[in-house]
Amino acid sequence: MSLILFNKPFQVLCQFSPQAERTTLADYVKVPNVYPAGRLDADSEGLLLLTDDGKLQHDIAHPDHKQPKTYLVQVDGVPDAASLARLQAPLNLGDFVTKPCHAVRIAAPDWLWPRDPPIRSRAEQPTSWLAITLQEGKNRQVRRMTAAVGLPTLRLVRSAIGAISLASHPLLPGEWMAVSAAELGK
Repeated sequence: MSLILFNKPFQVLCQFSPQAERTTLADYVKVPNVYPAGRLDADSEGLLLLTDDGKLQHDIAHPDHKQPKTYLVQVDGVPDAASLARLQAPLNLGDFVTKPCHAVRIAAPDWLWPRDPPIRSRAEQPTSWLAITLQEGKNRQVRRMTAAVGLPTLRLVRSAIGAISLASHPLLPGEWMAVSAAELGK
């Protein structure tokens, strides 16, 4: 059984099947019969787990198994206490209400690689970094949450799934490594 940590670069699709003029996981991971355990949008970066074990894939990706996922989020603006409180409480996004989560303002991560291409910069509009940890993971949820509280997402990097993190397994975008599935439960 394989468990692979992959640092998904910006604009890479979370699939192995080829797409015309689009980069996919197949361009980086040459291990047969592994599949992503969960997804990241093309415009999101960071930690993605791949496995050849269907049960493990389900346990990682399904919210009933409560694998917390932490995202580093660069937002347009500076959050106040009220914005952070709204992010942490159940938030009605129209088609669903989020579960409570953990959201804090952090310093820009010093270990984070520069994005290619870089995010846009406006001198008159400050940006901030947040760490948001979810127990669920609906489509574009973090981006929708930050937008709902008036802090549009500029950059989104998944930094951890369960006990596995890019901080403890430093990989540059496009790099991967095999690890033991036991590391998820540490």
